[in-house]
Amino acid sequence: MARLMKHHLFWPLTMLAGLLLFNLCYSPDFFSIQIRNGHLYGSLIDILNFGAPLIVVAIGMTLVIATKGVDLSVGSIVAITGALACMTLSKSSDQNGFAVVLLAIVISLVLAIVLGLWNGLLVSLGGIQPIIATLILMVAGRGIAQLITSGQIITVSSPRYNYIGAGSLLGLPFSVFIVLAIFITALLLTRKSALGLFIESVGTNSEASRLAGIRSRAILISVYAFCGICAGIAGLILSSNVSSADGNNAGLWVELDAILAVVIGGTSMNGGRFYLSGTLIGALIIQTLTTTIYMIGVPPEITLVVKAFVVLVVCLIQSEAFRKKIFERRKYRKYSDKAEVTRHA
Repeated sequence: MARLMKHHLFWPLTMLAGLLLFNLCYSPDFFSIQIRNGHLYGSLIDILNFGAPLIVVAIGMTLVIATKGVDLSVGSIVAITGALACMTLSKSSDQNGFAVVLLAIVISLVLAIVLGLWNGLLVSLGGIQPIIATLILMVAGRGIAQLITSGQIITVSSPRYNYIGAGSLLGLPFSVFIVLAIFITALLLTRKSALGLFIESVGTNSEASRLAGIRSRAILISVYAFCGICAGIAGLILSSNVSSADGNNAGLWVELDAILAVVIGGTSMNGGRFYLSGTLIGALIIQTLTTTIYMIGVPPEITLVVKAFVVLVVCLIQSEAFRKKIFERRKYRKYSDKAEVTRHA
């Protein structure tokens, strides 16, 4: 049991199981799944569907954090890509045309890669701290998104584009398959090649990695570019799901949820070793918690407070140093009580 508790997935899985158990006790039909017109419906399906953008962003954020960095601009990139895709469709006479939808997707993803490269260049070549380099785009990106939309909510009518975020394949939301494709791709690139080792090496000691022959700057640029395209895909999923783009609110605070998902999954903010499977579970915990808060009817004005408190508890329980202090204090009290009884005897 002690060896099992030390596994990096033990506590995230325990917390996820605890949340699901609470939902089952609160609402007995929480696990019920229905089939309507060949599509699966239910709370679990909603968690997977609505959590897809967060999972995609968190996967990219994991690799950035593994290099001892952070990307605060992913929320802005989500807003920019969604706005650009919807604007491209809205200016077309045939919004459902295959060529137009493909063009909107390609242009948006290319821009997301460019924005990710911009962050990577500032960090690697400019020598700017990641939190500052990405904060620049975080602030400016919202303005760019609002410039694209002219401060308005752009709505589109394109079933093909809507399929990305609201479509269904084999009964499951299509967004789930997008998440699986990105997760498997990232897993293969980082665990079946030397890329993962290079990323962890750069995160542990960038200068030592460079002296050992690893192109640290290229690794940093690639990681931020990958994070950018992940945010771009999330932006397409969000905007296509509601067939609209809101430059002001789309992807708002998703960067914080993504960072929390990565940390809950066991990846340290100090860089080095990273766990993509842990990030996946961490993102599911965040989305399940959000669903739970809405289900039990927590007032909207204190939703973020409740969410932050629960996340804090999860992180403390997961912290090995915190658990050691608690257990050591209990052992000390137990030893003191025995010594006191022996002295009186």
